[in-house]
Amino acid sequence: MKRFRLSFVMAMTLAISMLMAACGGGSEGASGDSGEGGSGESKELSLLTGGTGGTYYPLGGEIANLWGNEANVSVTAQTSGASAENMQTLKDGDAEIAFSQTDIATYAVEGKEMFEGKAVDNVSAVASLYPETIQIVTTKNSGIKSVEDLKGKAVSIGAPGSGVNINATQILEIHGMSVNDIKHQNLSFDESTDGIQSGSIDAAFVTAGAPTAAVDSLSVQEEVVIVPLADDKMKELQEAYPYYANDKVPAGTYKIEEDVNTVAVNAMLVASNDLDEETVYNMTKALFEKTDSISNAKGDFIKAETALDGIGDLPLHPGAKKYFDEKGIK
Repeated sequence: MKRFRLSFVMAMTLAISMLMAACGGGSEGASGDSGEGGSGESKELSLLTGGTGGTYYPLGGEIANLWGNEANVSVTAQTSGASAENMQTLKDGDAEIAFSQTDIATYAVEGKEMFEGKAVDNVSAVASLYPETIQIVTTKNSGIKSVEDLKGKAVSIGAPGSGVNINATQILEIHGMSVNDIKHQNLSFDESTDGIQSGSIDAAFVTAGAPTAAVDSLSVQEEVVIVPLADDKMKELQEAYPYYANDKVPAGTYKIEEDVNTVAVNAMLVASNDLDEETVYNMTKALFEKTDSISNAKGDFIKAETALDGIGDLPLHPGAKKYFDEKGIK
């Protein structure tokens, strides 16, 4: 009888152990680790965007949600100083994926401009998303109607570490000016539009998809003016810096009455080379095949057919390449 009881207890103990194992009762499974493979696991990634007043942050939040729903990755969109800072953060290994301007990503990989002597060699392109319009923002009361009118004025040329600094410098250059010809300030988009409204600055360079949230907010309080670029100056800029393309801020944006001619670079996504091929493939596929879930106006521009525009010689992440190869996009 004792032998029967002992056998029964052992059998029950074994059965309970097997049941717990089948239910994933171990501490490793319960913790939901960052996911190196199992189909039920979800990776936890950081997506670097930009300031809250730009386009990267709200769009990044929607893309993060899309990836969470469609690519089995848990992504947190984080505010940042935008392009240049994002490239450096990826280089340092403190995030996995980020927004950048195509020109800034090129400088980073080639070790030029702000990346002179400190090239970023562990980051690859994922896709080009939409044109980032260079907007020179002011108000009707400022009297500023041309780039030349910026001379001697207080002008924001973007937050430190952003691509706006380079765009502003290059546009001033083709107009025979430099940052020393203006009272330049390094402000974020929100700080820039607040400064224009308060009168502490006269104008601001804003490189972002139009309409830009901070400028939209300014247009509620002030009569916004977007300073145009002349055709010959746009051509001269593109000859010197081929990654610029013709663009315009359409009439009705910020309540302006006519289209304003300007130039643009492209916004893109870049990823750390440490991010595995399968994950990037799934994220790329979800992004381009579920764009209808993105309500941001820039979602209309996110198309697989234009995903390699402006990337040039930047290395393409193997996961993104796999997707574009399947779609026959070169």
